[in-house]
Amino acid sequence: MTAYDIGKAVCSAVLRVWRLRASGTANVPLDGPLIIACNHASYLDPPALGVACPRPIRYMAKAELFAIPLLGSMISAFGTYPVDRHRSATAAIKRSVEILRAGGCIGIFPEGTRNASGSATAREGVALLASLGKAPVVPAYIAGSDRARRLHQIKVAFGPALRFPGDRKASRDSLAKFTEQIMGEIHSLAESIDGN
Repeated sequence: MTAYDIGKAVCSAVLRVWRLRASGTANVPLDGPLIIACNHASYLDPPALGVACPRPIRYMAKAELFAIPLLGSMISAFGTYPVDRHRSATAAIKRSVEILRAGGCIGIFPEGTRNASGSATAREGVALLASLGKAPVVPAYIAGSDRARRLHQIKVAFGPALRFPGDRKASRDSLAKFTEQIMGEIHSLAESIDGN
């Protein structure tokens, strides 16, 4: 049993408090390169997404978290890798592409930070990685994590995979359009999950 398996089991037990429910898991390919793109409203989102997803997810996280003694060691054991938000993200992009080309799955929050209102502008990093890593993108939406203090139920929904169009080098316009498509699917999932 890996550190990830142990962590997932612990998180699963803890998230029972919030009656975690997942839907659309059949939309998640069980092998090959994959990006899960999700909204981000709470610190609970990474573990909730990890528990709901039928395959291991690797995350990039802000470098400052790795300096926190216990937390840094723990998230490293789960395969999380750092991104320095104040400097070039080249190292994190390179690491992400390596993971994808090895057939791994990475989780990305396109808005870049916690955003309970859903009004933040999405960044185009997810589209760039989909292009560079030749990876499909599964949109996901988490509802209820922003109301975790009131023990509101947490729901996670996964949508059908999207593919970056074409085999040519990505242009700014194509990255922007694919990012918009991904965010549109995430918002559609929000409407469907909030109605249930």
